Amino acid sequence: MSAEDQSQLSPVTADIQLRLLLFTDERLAHRSEIKRVQDYLERLRQETDFSLEIINIKDQPQLVELYRLVATPSLVKVFPEPLQVFAGSNILPDLERWWGQWLDTVATLRKQLGDRQLAEVERCDRRLAASQTEHSKEVMRLSDEIFQLQREKEALLKQIEFKDQILAMLAHDLRSPLTGTSIAIETLEILSKRPETEKTVGLRGQLYQQAKNQLQIMNRMITELLQESRQLLTKLDVKPQPMALSPLCQQITEQIQERFQRKSIQLVLDIPRDLPEVYGDRELIRQVIVNLLDNAIKYSPEGGLVRLVGLHRTLQQVQVSVIDTGHGIPEEEQEKIFEGHFRLKRDATQEGYGLGLAVCRQIIQAHQGRIWVDSTPGQGSEFHFTLPVSGDRQA
Repeated sequence: MSAEDQSQLSPVTADIQLRLLLFTDERLAHRSEIKRVQDYLERLRQETDFSLEIINIKDQPQLVELYRLVATPSLVKVFPEPLQVFAGSNILPDLERWWGQWLDTVATLRKQLGDRQLAEVERCDRRLAASQTEHSKEVMRLSDEIFQLQREKEALLKQIEFKDQILAMLAHDLRSPLTGTSIAIETLEILSKRPETEKTVGLRGQLYQQAKNQLQIMNRMITELLQESRQLLTKLDVKPQPMALSPLCQQITEQIQERFQRKSIQLVLDIPRDLPEVYGDRELIRQVIVNLLDNAIKYSPEGGLVRLVGLHRTLQQVQVSVIDTGHGIPEEEQEKIFEGHFRLKRDATQEGYGLGLAVCRQIIQAHQGRIWVDSTPGQGSEFHFTLPVSGDRQA
């Protein structure tokens, strides 16, 4: 529509405009694309007046959910209907292709409905959009409350399950030393009814020592078990704050590089420097990454490869992965390794991931994240966990 045509519109119609929303973020990699889109829209504004609102996704997360955006930058045409969304590097080509049709749609509506009716249509559209936004906010609030209640319920159920595991483990592991102690005591009782000889004196001393050794084994088992279970069940003191993953991962890999060198394992670090900051407890997240890398070293063969990778998974989450070239984990065991079925130090020759992964799950869940493993026997394992993006979490 030309400037002359626009000048002939009534005051009501002149206020009716094409309405666009441009969603942006603060990532360095997106700045050039966002500027290209903004510059192009400013050139269009010189020819045709329209409404443009620029929105940072961390300031309006409910709108991200409302319009189901999956990438930034994103351009949303909200009026006139139908709603249209352009995203990423396709914004300018799509905008050039649709721009004339949008303006024609507005002009046609003006002719068909008349100025005042069109104004009422847009007012209704704005009220509907506002209502949808409020509805989206309420849904997000209720979803957060439900999620929190589910987490509390799951935590209680896991504590009950873990206590059952403790009892089952005690019943199984204490049976052998108890049997050994019982046999020693019963034999001592038999010897006490016989005449004392040099041979029985020596045997009695051996039996006393055997009973003492078995009791010490039971004491050590119980102590180790209580120490590990206390670490797992104790409420975490999480102190989250905005933090960058790239320098943390760099520091960790430098500190444990020698462990990789001992087995000639190649370590590849792939954490983008422009990865968004996450909202987490630095020391607890360090503990998770170190534990996953330790397992990768332990179960990777000599000369293997381990990768530590970071990925901006969604608008609200960052994903960290530790990928190894070990033997892999059978599908039926992949969930069990996070459940706290652990071995004591006396079982050092038996393979197992121990309590470490159970603690890792507790830490990640305390950050409202998720941890899991993808693995195929003979093809290595990929351990992944997610953390909330700092801006989204604080908003």
